[in-house]
Amino acid sequence: MPKPKYNLEERLVKFAGESLLFLNDIPKDTAGSNLGSQLTRSVTSSALNFGEYQGAESIKDGIHKLGIVLKELKESRVALKILAFINYGNVEERQHLLSESNELAVIIATIIKKKRRLL
Repeated sequence: MPKPKYNLEERLVKFAGESLLFLNDIPKDTAGSNLGSQLTRSVTSSALNFGEYQGAESIKDGIHKLGIVLKELKESRVALKILAFINYGNVEERQHLLSESNELAVIIATIIKKKRRLL
């Protein structure tokens, strides 16, 4: 069996880690603290729930867990968009994270569609 070009778990972990590092540089005012906490939860949840997907007990269970991953990635994207709107954080890092959240969401949505065909 050919080895995949990349490891999706590692990519989700990297996305979470880069997001957490990005948050170190945003203001610690009410908006920054609230959005920082929200983004922290959603980026880490996407990676952690992917880990749960890998241990899924059935295709249906796996689809459910991937659905949570997708939901958390979309939540992360919106938090990053709000941070962009209020001009918080490094612009280049934020753009990279927005792009990565979009790409990961597309990948996860594609996997969900393929898994649904197996039901």
